[in-house]
Amino acid sequence: MTFDELSEFKKDLKNLLKKYRTLNDDLAVVKQVLEIAPDERPPFSFRIDNLGIETCIIKVKKIACKALKGRGINSGLRLIYAHFPKEQKITFIELYHKNEKENEDKSRILENFK
Repeated sequence: MTFDELSEFKKDLKNLLKKYRTLNDDLAVVKQVLEIAPDERPPFSFRIDNLGIETCIIKVKKIACKALKGRGINSGLRLIYAHFPKEQKITFIELYHKNEKENEDKSRILENFK
């Protein structure tokens, strides 16, 4: 499995790293999990439908973040990624904290994957 990141995702990550110093390590764990099971797995992650695109877009709701002590997978971090099963590729689209943003940026998804 190969992993790619949109430039907007890199900006999201850079901003969040200021607040959550363990985020790079936490994302490494997420990548290990996605290599084994890249599809949606409710209640931890689910597919975002109704966008009118063929690509499988998945939202991960439960990410363990060591910087948020005592919260474990209920950290509030959200990860949006596109899964390309034939190419064995995952592209990270967006990363945010649920308190800072209510929902994923659908225009970013459509702009990059339509």
